Amino acid sequence: MTNNGNYKNKLLRNLSLFSGTMLVVGMLIGSGIFKKIVPMAQTGLSEWEILGAWTFAGIITILGALTIAGLASATEESGGSYEYFRLGFGNFVSFLSGWTEFTIIGSGGNAALAFLFAQVLGAFIDIPNPLDAWKDISIGEFIYPFADSGVKIVGIISIFVLTVLNIMGAKQGAVFNNIITVAKILGLLVLIAFGLSHTGSENTILGSAIKDVTRPENFTFYSAFFTAMLGAFWAYSGWVAAANIGGEIVNPRKNMARSIIYGVLIVIATYLLINFAFFNVLSIDELSAIGDNEIGAMVVAETLLGSAGSKFVLILILVSVFGALNSGIIAYPRKYFRMAEEKYFFKNAIGVHPKFKTPHVAFIYSGVWTAVMLASGSFDMLTDMVVFTGFIFYGLLSVALIKLKRNGTITAKVIGYPVAPILFLAFAIVLTINTLISQPVLSLIGIGLILSGIPFYYYFERKKAE
Repeated sequence: MTNNGNYKNKLLRNLSLFSGTMLVVGMLIGSGIFKKIVPMAQTGLSEWEILGAWTFAGIITILGALTIAGLASATEESGGSYEYFRLGFGNFVSFLSGWTEFTIIGSGGNAALAFLFAQVLGAFIDIPNPLDAWKDISIGEFIYPFADSGVKIVGIISIFVLTVLNIMGAKQGAVFNNIITVAKILGLLVLIAFGLSHTGSENTILGSAIKDVTRPENFTFYSAFFTAMLGAFWAYSGWVAAANIGGEIVNPRKNMARSIIYGVLIVIATYLLINFAFFNVLSIDELSAIGDNEIGAMVVAETLLGSAGSKFVLILILVSVFGALNSGIIAYPRKYFRMAEEKYFFKNAIGVHPKFKTPHVAFIYSGVWTAVMLASGSFDMLTDMVVFTGFIFYGLLSVALIKLKRNGTITAKVIGYPVAPILFLAFAIVLTINTLISQPVLSLIGIGLILSGIPFYYYFERKKAE
């Protein structure tokens, strides 16, 4: 492993535009699209209003994608938003963004995906809990490391397997990701085709008007729409991390931007079609009556195809979650590698494998911390903070783009500039303020975890000066 000297161009540029696009799609299509329809239906919104929430969240995501695409034209390095913040604001803000991704967004999100993958796998095979005798042991009555031990062990094994696979080569990992992503897109298209062709329900939105649903007594449209939109944002989350592979994608100044835009557009179209299919099979009242522990997409599939349909969706969820986990494991370590290059992460994370030319030490850091998060069982709270903490930095990315355009660092034409970053910034501010008001405890914990990076920043600053 190399710890000093010239590290530039150590990672091979062998990822195509198609692989980049599939990485974006793979990161976005996970569990959200299968699970969010029920809580959305329970908001009291009508079918068209829920579709509007998906559409509006998709538009905001496109504005963000255009912002990232503009920033991607400024550099050919790996690291994604870390590198954009470094160019726009300097080392302090860029470090806090990378630290937040390491402690919350990346590791917490991957831990949740690994846990869900193991849970769904448990529907097919019996997963024993070998540490069940210790399940009530806790740390501060908050963290229960031995609860659901079987699922956690399987989840950790999946993290380990995918980490090793991706250490063995970016191209091999990308090919595997492409196969999984294409498979889950095809699976969703099958479900969409069956759903849209369904004629067994009188409650159809195809070619007919939607009757008003019964609103809860305390219903307010803004609150319900915002709640539904937050659910959609969770299903759309992950696209920013795809920019982390900039150092390994062919012609990154063009293909990185194209990958993000194409990938987000594919996912928006898929999500709208699958929701049309859901509403064509079950009415809003039927969907809202589904239990909180049930998966809406499974109930829809069972209505269409009986028990075979529910098994089909279980397999589809298994593939989708596994694919999203693989995409996350591919993307996040590249940021830690770039931070180590700038001496703002543990210095051995700069290691590039002599044979596979991948940032294998950064992979190990990422995999170990993700496994710790999974074992702690605290990832549910952390994933609730992903959208909130993410949008704090998303807003700053808009400011970075405007700053880099104005000072001449970015000279290429940026699609949608300056409207896209300004609108994206405005929404990020609104979402952040709304979350601070509506969920103050969650917000303060998220901010606290972001600020926990400050002492580490000064530690790395001191080590850098030595």
